[in-house]
Amino acid sequence: MKLTSILPVSLLLAAAVAVATPSQASAQALPTPRDFVSGLDLECYKTPGPALNLNLNLSHLNPVLINLGLPAHPVVVRELEETCVPVRKNNGGPSATALPFVRMVDLACYRVDAAPLPAPVNLNLTHLNPVLAGLPQHDVYLTKPAQLCVPVAKNNNLPPAAVAALVRYLDLECYDTQLAAHPNFSVMLHQLNPLLGGIPGHKMDLVPNPRKMCVPVRKNNQAIPAASLNILRWVDLEKFSAAANVVIAPVNLMLRHMNPLLANQPQVPVVLQEANSLMVPVAKNGVLPPLD
Repeated sequence: MKLTSILPVSLLLAAAVAVATPSQASAQALPTPRDFVSGLDLECYKTPGPALNLNLNLSHLNPVLINLGLPAHPVVVRELEETCVPVRKNNGGPSATALPFVRMVDLACYRVDAAPLPAPVNLNLTHLNPVLAGLPQHDVYLTKPAQLCVPVAKNNNLPPAAVAALVRYLDLECYDTQLAAHPNFSVMLHQLNPLLGGIPGHKMDLVPNPRKMCVPVRKNNQAIPAASLNILRWVDLEKFSAAANVVIAPVNLMLRHMNPLLANQPQVPVVLQEANSLMVPVAKNGVLPPLD
């Protein structure tokens, strides 16, 4: 199937209907932390772009990392490296409650300059998505901050208010890790975001190394609404590399920053064409996201 950046009328109409669906979330309760996190899978595309060159102070949100004593730390946000978009794996997907929120999570991932950790931090990880439930618990060793992934909207298609109130504060700091064992695995991916419905389903083969561990952070002591914080603090995503990058027909997008601290940054044009990794949800050290 050939895809162009200009979609047929039938696909545009389908997208319009799909875009209308998440608006129901404006009257819908937030998903539980477990529902939101376990359904959050993001496919990352290489989208090199301009640098922000911003100095930020990041502090950890996840209770496990706070209890391990990982301190707040400065980073310099450099050039855009990847754009990550929500997908479902093997025809599984988020719960009905989580779907209107998950499908609107789009992240722009920037390289950061930051000091390495004084010593590698060992975490034991458990896969949360039911599709990967058969894969074993495994260790990962954080070594150095490598990326900051920040929330964006595509083509000025802003999420409904209730969805935006959650996803605009989803900032993930991705750490480089030491080599560690994990089985290879393969998944079929389908897009969840309505604007990307024309991208055909495709297989991705994943390998354990190199991989990153992405954890939730707060920028510059930014105030995050309590209801959103209760969910976002549990978003831990392990980023596995594709054995071979998946190439699709190019899709042109314009990214607009959603977090209030970056709202004055210009929009950024990107082209989705080469997918190089997949972020999947995990829990750390046996501490699962709560059910409420």
